[in-house]
Amino acid sequence: MLAELAERDATGGIARIYEEIRRCCAVPYVSSMQRHLATRPGWLEWVWAALRPAFSSGRAQTAAWRVSERLEVPALAPISREALAVWGVDAPALTSIAAACDSFVRVSPVNLVLAGLLRRLLRGERPNGVDGANGEGDTGWAPPPPLPALPGMVDAAALPPAERAVLASLGTTVDGEPFVPGLYRMLARWPGLLAHLATVLRPYLDDVGMLAAQARLAEAIDAEVPAVFAALPALRPQPPEPEPAGIPAVVAALDTYRVTSPQLCVLGRMIRRALPLDG
Repeated sequence: MLAELAERDATGGIARIYEEIRRCCAVPYVSSMQRHLATRPGWLEWVWAALRPAFSSGRAQTAAWRVSERLEVPALAPISREALAVWGVDAPALTSIAAACDSFVRVSPVNLVLAGLLRRLLRGERPNGVDGANGEGDTGWAPPPPLPALPGMVDAAALPPAERAVLASLGTTVDGEPFVPGLYRMLARWPGLLAHLATVLRPYLDDVGMLAAQARLAEAIDAEVPAVFAALPALRPQPPEPEPAGIPAVVAALDTYRVTSPQLCVLGRMIRRALPLDG
């Protein structure tokens, strides 16, 4: 799997950044994008110092959610409660699975904004705005209500071979390393459900219409990035910028997230709507 610094292993400044990311993104976890940046010395500290005002103010999230709410997605065949019971999914687990889907629908478009802002920094652009949301004091923005508890992510390496292969079928590669989005690593706690979803979702992963819809979502969020970037204040001298030698690998990771983030926004909605939830 792509290298990540697990939340349980974060300490000091990284742990504080993780906590801020969870609050700003309104999900109870830190996305793999940021967990990967944390494995690269100085990267997450610099990125968050530069981009934090856009998130502590809610400017980035508001733009991302405004675009993603207009997204229309195909409908999967409904999944019955009886089928879920066969797969070991009881009522509390169903609530947890729905929350997992909601969390990725919530965080994936936000990650697209973060990636768009970071790409500009990596191209040498520098903001010089007057966004007052420097993380100190009340900015007037509050995140949405917290989600219910989410399933823990499985350790793919610890799965039986068949389950590991099903999980891998929903993944991709980054810089030559396998990468499986966190949503599927959560759902892997229920192998029967994951196998069903891997089967019914597989055609959509390569569908021309679906790929076009995901591209439209990414492009619509791209259109929001310039205004968010322009409002960012000038960069502070500390923490120092990371070594340029690391830029190509970070860009390669961002390229992958540009595929998986809109995909998860679409598929997360599709899975959520197929669940037998009241209301």
